Amino acid sequence: MAGILKGDCVALTQKEGAPFYSRGNYGYPQSGGSFEMDLIEATYLVECDRLEVLSDGKKMTFEEIFCHSSSVLDDFDIKYIVYRDIRQRGCIVRNECGEYDMTMYERGKNISNSRPQYYVRAVSERTSTNISSFKDQIQETQNRGKQLLYAVVDEEGDLGYYAMSKVNPRGKVPAEIIGTAEGRLVRDRVFVFEPESCELLNSKAFYGKMISGVLQLSIIEACYLMHIGALTVSGPDGRMDESSLKEYGRAVQEEFDMRLSAYTDLRGRGLVVKAGFKYGTHFRVYEESPDDCHARYLIHSVPASTITMWPEISRIVRLSMGVKKDILFCRVTDRTEYLIFKWVRP
Repeated sequence: MAGILKGDCVALTQKEGAPFYSRGNYGYPQSGGSFEMDLIEATYLVECDRLEVLSDGKKMTFEEIFCHSSSVLDDFDIKYIVYRDIRQRGCIVRNECGEYDMTMYERGKNISNSRPQYYVRAVSERTSTNISSFKDQIQETQNRGKQLLYAVVDEEGDLGYYAMSKVNPRGKVPAEIIGTAEGRLVRDRVFVFEPESCELLNSKAFYGKMISGVLQLSIIEACYLMHIGALTVSGPDGRMDESSLKEYGRAVQEEFDMRLSAYTDLRGRGLVVKAGFKYGTHFRVYEESPDDCHARYLIHSVPASTITMWPEISRIVRLSMGVKKDILFCRVTDRTEYLIFKWVRP
């Protein structure tokens, strides 16, 4: 089959284009019965030796059409690697204009009998990205009944696929405490010594950690408990109020207010929240008693708008997979939103 290069597309007659369209969903029907292919499709078919492309009557090599396409289309090399990989996995993929680079169909489906499963963004591992853009794109794709899939190409041309969506985590543990405990601030922790107070905070709502009969609370836990009226705290200079303990927390912990906002929201959802340091995140979260189940989520809280790099996202997603947990990015604005990132194999 032969097509004619026309700038940013390849034109085919009805006879030449119809088999590609009917058997592989390549190309786009035009008025009058002819077909057009975009340059990514055409370059792929030239590589597979299934299509000849003519320019000024001369057959183009793969190198020639690849270089031409790279000069015409932004980020052609990245998009081509992604397109090629998805096609070789047996899935139909169509190139798009605008915010999304491609639409991808479930394996075994095509454009005549199904709707796309994913909207795909093709990016380099060196691309910086803003978390707020994920939120907007996720919302749009979910409104359309699709999933957002980022295809990330590393410097060797290998790919990682990351599916993203919004979630609303919920647990079964009430946050409320009936009664008030007394704690003492020591460095960057609050200790509760009275046995009944330890029992009050730890036995049912799982605040803090027991050490030799003494309950140790983080500053964030203590601030939250003070806010709900379940704890009073004494420091070196006497009784502290909530605002002074928060001020102390800001002095000893980075991003204190953001973490406290995330913690407060998670506890309000009936989740048990513990430190996530050993996993390299802010929190680990349980849906029920930590004595009866493993942590379901790792939580990393981020500002409303923050710039991040794909190697950082890849590292934290792969780590969460290694410990069999889901990683949620908690985006803190005037409210909190949770974005889940999962490595997938299309």
